[in-house]
Amino acid sequence: MTGELSPIDKAKFVAAKKACDYVESGMRVGLGSGSTAAWLVKCLGELVREDGLKIKGVPTSTRTAALAREVGIEVISLDEAKWLDVTIDGADEYDANLNLIKGGGGSLLQEKIVATASDQMVVIADIGKQVETLGAFPLPIEVIPFGWQTTKALVEESLISMDVLGRNSTLRLNGDTPFVTDEGNFILDLHLNRIANGRQLSLVLNQMPGVVENGLFIDICDAVVIGYGDGKVEVRDINAGTVEETRLDFVENDNLFMDLTD
Repeated sequence: MTGELSPIDKAKFVAAKKACDYVESGMRVGLGSGSTAAWLVKCLGELVREDGLKIKGVPTSTRTAALAREVGIEVISLDEAKWLDVTIDGADEYDANLNLIKGGGGSLLQEKIVATASDQMVVIADIGKQVETLGAFPLPIEVIPFGWQTTKALVEESLISMDVLGRNSTLRLNGDTPFVTDEGNFILDLHLNRIANGRQLSLVLNQMPGVVENGLFIDICDAVVIGYGDGKVEVRDINAGTVEETRLDFVENDNLFMDLTD
């Protein structure tokens, strides 16, 4: 597929490649889910095979676990790892304070558990995921299947007192049936358009019976690595207050890029 990658895919690749700088031999690494995180897993797998990198990966989904094993990364559970050195994952949206919306792929619960059990969380993304205010991307919440319609009604009622522009929610489907997470739960997507106070909304949602977790990642992300289609990479570190720019040479490799676009 040499020469066929889109600018967005190239941006994801260079961001993932740069994020590998956060990983050293001996580390326990949280491996995110989704198409952007898949680039990271492939890049780390190449370092394991060709450079002798020795890491233990804790995947945030069954799909990521399968890919990690396929590329040669040792996979362990979070219970085995107990604590992680770094988690690297994608995001559906991020703002200037590196607050996130995640869960577009349906793995938000495992992603949040793994991210908060890490010394550092790094997000890899393209510039299109940057927003001024969170909320344009539907906010996923994971809910217990029992009484999910009642939970949905309670969630929509609670949104009346929240500073959001929309209050509609939809059950995520997989074809004609509900989408089921790795934990056997359903996902409601909240179409809010704008979230003025993510911290308050997150607390309100998680206090509701039936809601397991929400896709707002507030004060969890430490750095975002932003890739561009021309090879430029920008690293924003919220703790250090720094922004660094570099450029990576882009050399397409059929083995690395195979089956990554989705």
